Parts: sequence; structure tokens; C-alpha cells
Amino acid sequence: MIDTEVYNSTAAGILGAKRETMLTNQLLLRPELGCSMKRGYAIPGEGFTFGRPNAGRDGGTAEAMTGWASTISLPIRRRKEKQTQRDFIALNRAALNAGLTTAQDQYQFRATHDVRAKIQEDVGGRSKTRRIPPSMVFGISTRPSTPVFDLLEHKYQDRWLQQRRASELTKREKEITKKNTTGKIYDTRASLLRTFENPVDSAPLWQMPKFSRMAKPHLETFRSLNAREKAFDHHASDSISRRGVFGHGIYEPAKS
Repeated sequence: MIDTEVYNSTAAGILGAKRETMLTNQLLLRPELGCSMKRGYAIPGEGFTFGRPNAGRDGGTAEAMTGWASTISLPIRRRKEKQTQRDFIALNRAALNAGLTTAQDQYQFRATHDVRAKIQEDVGGRSKTRRIPPSMVFGISTRPSTPVFDLLEHKYQDRWLQQRRASELTKREKEITKKNTTGKIYDTRASLLRTFENPVDSAPLWQMPKFSRMAKPHLETFRSLNAREKAFDHHASDSISRRGVFGHGIYEPAKS
């Protein structure tokens, strides 16, 4: 006969099939009113005592009345053996000495051979223990008392003012030194001659050989040289009020 009351705190409740695994699954458990949340672990009955048993026996009241033991035998702590790891460097070296170069051969060699790394022993065969001097005092050091006389005499304020004054004087000295050293480098005759370039006349524009000498036009439209000069002077004065680059355009209206 299955006790259905223990399944009331599950997700299925009293409905459906009942399995013992439902009582150990934390996702299916629901909190009960006034009880702590269950985690799905099986707890022993009421007669079970939790904790670790005390193996030591002091003898009880009879031994206490006859006298306590002067020496207490402490449990012997045996040193745990350190687990050694495989030395893959030595295994690879041995495989190469045996003539195995492929990955499959080296894998089979490591499967059939075993080399362990050496354990690093303590220096001088002694365990590294820290010896504490007998005069050592444990705890946090006491904070020094506040210098009340320095506060009353404004020593901290005077010290701050002196530091500020010293920093300002140092800054002024740096500015004066920077003004005196302009940093301008003057040119010497050697530096000028080094950067000087001899002037070179630009090459004249190309011209046909027959026009390189005094060439005259075949047609002269001006009757005389005086008439030519008057025409150019009139064009220079008349091009002021005309549009265009060369003053050959229409006349511009007067601007106010």
C-alpha cells in the first residue's frame, strides 16, 4: 500500500501514478506550509544522530579522580603521497629514439609505456615552515593619536602655504628661463651658401626662325604711326566702361 500523503507536496499531488523518484526530484517538489523546502534527499529516521563520532576516550570520572594524564597523545598525521604525473617530454623523446615519427605510432607507444615525472623534494629534506619569533605581537597596530597642538597652531595650513609658495616660485623661474632662451637659430654664411640656389634664366618661348628677326606685317591698316598710337590710347580709355576681359563688350550702365 502506497502512502499517498507524502505525495501531496509534489507537483502531481494526489492525481496520477505515484513513483518513488518523484520524491527525489527537486523540480517536482513543492514547499509545505510551515516547513523548510525539501531538496529531494532521503533523511534517516528519528533515532539517527548526525555528526562525527568522537573516538577519543578520557576515562570518565574514575580517571579524572585518580589524576589526569600528563601527556596527551596527539594523532599521527601521515604524509600523503603525492600523485606523480606522466612525463610526456620523456615519452616523446623515447618514441623518437625508437624511430617512431607518426602520430599513430607515438600514440601506441604512450599507451604501452609509462614514464612518471620526478617529485620535487623539499630543500635540504626539511619542510618549509615559517618560524614565528616569540616576541611577535598579533593584531592590528594602534593608530597614532591626533596631534592636537599642531591643529591648534595651524601647522598644516602653514605647511600647505609654504608648499604652494615654493611651487609658484619654481613655476616663475621656469617661465623666466623659457623667456631668456628664445630658441631661435640664426643662419650663418655656411648655412646660407648651403641653401642658396643660383638664379637660372627661364628658357624663351619657341618661335619660328623667320619670325625670330625683325618681322613686319604685310598689311598695315593705320595710315601712320601717330594714328596707331591714338587708336590704342582711345581703346584703353574706352575699355573702362565696356564688359569683357579685353574691353570689347557692351557698355555697362552707370552704378550709383
